[in-house]
Amino acid sequence: MKHLSVFAVSSLFALNSFAAGVLTQKNISLELAQMAADAAVENCLRSGYQVTATVVDFAGDVKVSVRADGAGPHTIDASRRKAYTSASAKNATSAMLATSQTNPTAQNLGQIDGFLLLGGGLPIRSGNAVIGAIGVGGAPGGPLDEVCAQAGIDKIKDKLNP
Repeated sequence: MKHLSVFAVSSLFALNSFAAGVLTQKNISLELAQMAADAAVENCLRSGYQVTATVVDFAGDVKVSVRADGAGPHTIDASRRKAYTSASAKNATSAMLATSQTNPTAQNLGQIDGFLLLGGGLPIRSGNAVIGAIGVGGAPGGPLDEVCAQAGIDKIKDKLNP
């Protein structure tokens, strides 16, 4: 019993010293965020869709939002929420939507404050780390929004890995 309590106390000290350390977090830069959002909007415009593209950082905070001329006002919030959802869950919003529709334990994902389970949100990765996410809203359907979001990521992919 004595050994167990010594182990528990030493584990507690190890945990506290680990938690007190400085963390280093990769994050998307403003330059890359702007490039990705611009490319996503341009890709949708070439297909005839007026959209908004929003890029958030790893914590889900907005870095940049680009709204095409003629994009509806609802596209601003939709793109932001898709990006936030994707960054928060580190997953594509279309995959999360599919999971919520087929897995009873995940059917309430859309009830999380700020989440939007529609296609068009994709995580942006540097190696294995999610450094941000992009959300696109305004094309006629989530799959088309996702194509434009992917075009935004494709524009910056050669700059994402150190």
